[in-house]
Amino acid sequence: QVQLVESGGGLVQPGGSLRLSCAASGNIFSIDDMAWYHQAPGKQRELVAVITSGGSTNYADFVKGRFTISRDNAKNTAYLQMNSLKPEDTAVYYCNAVITIRNLGGRYAYWGQGTQVTVSS
Repeated sequence: QVQLVESGGGLVQPGGSLRLSCAASGNIFSIDDMAWYHQAPGKQRELVAVITSGGSTNYADFVKGRFTISRDNAKNTAYLQMNSLKPEDTAVYYCNAVITIRNLGGRYAYWGQGTQVTVSS
């Protein structure tokens, strides 16, 4: 069994910063892409940023220059540093990871439970 656990969300004023963490645990052989998505009320979940196992990154246009995704492969953890936050960044942020299970093979996509980020004065 594999779990993804996000942390680091909260309430922040416009222009502030937050750092989200996503820790994967369980019977993991390897982790390929790790990504962050967000979902605002009444809207579809959308990709915010993705990082490959080799460290290549890609960002949605609406966060370029403000957010940075990173990962620590030794800790099976991904991070999302969010700077210059705007009210429109308010959403539930979800971690996604493509994981190969030890002794089972196959690659499966897992989701975390989400962490709320609220940007408001």
